[in-house]
Amino acid sequence: MTKKDDELAALKKKVEELEAKVSPPKSDFKPMTDAEWRDQMHQAAERRMSMATPPSVIRDWAVLDDRLVKEVALRDARAPTSPGGAIPRSQQVTGTHPGGGVPGSGTGWGHSTPLGPPPGVAQADRLMDAQDAKDRAELIERDAKMKAMQQMAERGK
Repeated sequence: MTKKDDELAALKKKVEELEAKVSPPKSDFKPMTDAEWRDQMHQAAERRMSMATPPSVIRDWAVLDDRLVKEVALRDARAPTSPGGAIPRSQQVTGTHPGGGVPGSGTGWGHSTPLGPPPGVAQADRLMDAQDAKDRAELIERDAKMKAMQQMAERGK
């Protein structure tokens, strides 16, 4: 028991020494005067109110029926935020055009492209075939070396 008590006392002493070395962090707190606090709160309120609905709108809406106001708000909330449609505005078909709607006649339609492999596929096929041949040759060579090593190991026994 005395050995454990001695160890415990040594550990307590070491902890006290370490705690004495550690200094508390320096605080950067700067007290604020009442005027500074009021000014800061006033600025926050001004920022908040700059995003609020203007009083003129509130007065205008006050004379309207509640149901109508809700419908307007709901309609605006559901309205699209970007132009939709598949045809961009610059190419939108607006009626009759010269050429009668034939592809490529300025209507926004293009000539049809025949189906087929994209350009460069034949070159990629040739490159892959050449690499496959190299891979097969390496595999055959590696297999032959393994068989030769196994035969040498069997002869050495």
